Amino acid sequence: MITVDELRTLHVFAAVPDAALAYLAGAVEDIRLVPGEYFAHEGDDRSLFIVVEGRAEITKVVGGDERVIGTRRPGQFFGEVPMTLSTPFPASGRAGEPTRVLKLAPAVYYSLAALAPSVPDRVAALARRYLDSLQTMAAEQHENDVRLIHPRRSARAHRVIGFLTRNQIDFDRVPLDADVALDDAQYPVLEFSDGARLENPTMRQIAEAVHLDVVPADDHYDVVILGAGPAGLTAAVNAAAEGLRTLVIETFAPGGQAGTSTRIENYTGFPFGISGDDLASRAFKQAKRLGAEVVVTRTVEGLDPATRELTLDGGDVVRADVVVLATGVVWRTLPVDGVDRFLGSGVYYGAARSDSAVAQGAEVCIVGAGNSAGQAALFFSRHARSVTMLVRGESLDASMSRYLIDQIAAIPAIRVDTRSEVVALHGGDGLRAADIVDRRTGAVERRDVDVLFVMIGADAETGWLPPEIARDARGFILTGADAEASGVWPDGRRPFALETSVPGVFAIGDVRSGSVKRVVAGVGEGGAAIAFTHQFLALDRPEPRE
Repeated sequence: MITVDELRTLHVFAAVPDAALAYLAGAVEDIRLVPGEYFAHEGDDRSLFIVVEGRAEITKVVGGDERVIGTRRPGQFFGEVPMTLSTPFPASGRAGEPTRVLKLAPAVYYSLAALAPSVPDRVAALARRYLDSLQTMAAEQHENDVRLIHPRRSARAHRVIGFLTRNQIDFDRVPLDADVALDDAQYPVLEFSDGARLENPTMRQIAEAVHLDVVPADDHYDVVILGAGPAGLTAAVNAAAEGLRTLVIETFAPGGQAGTSTRIENYTGFPFGISGDDLASRAFKQAKRLGAEVVVTRTVEGLDPATRELTLDGGDVVRADVVVLATGVVWRTLPVDGVDRFLGSGVYYGAARSDSAVAQGAEVCIVGAGNSAGQAALFFSRHARSVTMLVRGESLDASMSRYLIDQIAAIPAIRVDTRSEVVALHGGDGLRAADIVDRRTGAVERRDVDVLFVMIGADAETGWLPPEIARDARGFILTGADAEASGVWPDGRRPFALETSVPGVFAIGDVRSGSVKRVVAGVGEGGAAIAFTHQFLALDRPEPRE
């Protein structure tokens, strides 16, 4: 987290009032980069970057080759034209050497502009080198059609923020003063440009208000996919591309558990990683463009194994020639008394980029030792005052990829405490402290903790499925040879590799027993499931078992 004194050393902020710099220090994203690491990609949404240390290279792909078309040194900007014109980045930015940059999101930039008019003046002056007559446009602030008004640390507001962000709805946030009660039944409030207003709405009401699809357009589809995580969305992309009538039913928002990952670095084709919500956003747009129908805020309450009819909450029924189960998993809860009291006001399950606001300037604690926890630690170290990882084991080696362990070790702001667990939480209207036990000695220490991210594994929620769909002892769905060996497989033929013990019902991704719990594996299974779908649809009829 950058300080006011560090900001003052940059020439552009020399005349900026202390109050404005104090705001900026608490709102900006402080990013440290290794050589070759990108902080912006061509086509990304607008932001303003300021180099603090090192050297940034501006690159563009020309004729298939990436060329360096400019550089930025400490105190210089990148993104002034996109910020001024509200356009995507026309080029990419990466570190040419160990580099530190500040990222100002549009909302931060415009708030700073109101406090310190010299900043937008400077940005406009730079932009005029490329385009004429931008100063008037630079003073104009884009207003979104949706405003979210909420207490600063509210569980209900946190859920709404995640829902809007992951469903790609642009909105403005208006946090209220601390003296507003977190449990005030009025909040959160959504206001719309047409004058409509929703007080403490349900996710369904929000989805309808922002024109998301919540009702299937038909009652019969070639393929119905349950779950819009990476596996489900990949299946939707492949099915729709091949002309199958495709419906995706999602309980919350596209992305699944991967959508809450702050960064995925082992996905092929993204050499410096991609966030889970960005990956989900691209897959969602691709599926929609190819013709897949996606409905959100709907829950499937029943599946008839004989007809493959799905009963949705509210009584809607759709029939599928093929059903693909891609429902993923849910985070395990923290086994600490009173934890529910702090949900959304200090305790969060999973960690997404949209959670950066709650971590800004905070004492952050992450419970978990997997790759998702490691990526969260790296991401929040840009925002938080400090980040502590609590690990039950002796080290990170058994559960985390080496590249993440090395990156964490290189960041002084991240502390890793092994053989440590949370045993109690403390606070009034929000989390303020946690008791941490050292399992080596038994000693308990109370530490200041503002935000606690819990990432301690996940379980499958498959209790709603009919008994004809076989599961293992932990509730994960059996497929292929395991489904055939379950004793309930009804056909004379062998099941396809991803087929469950009910013909025509497939399971992919994290919900499948024996699956590799990695995004790239789920994506591969999503594509394979549609290949098996074609083979199933080509069957004349099932052969009964003798």
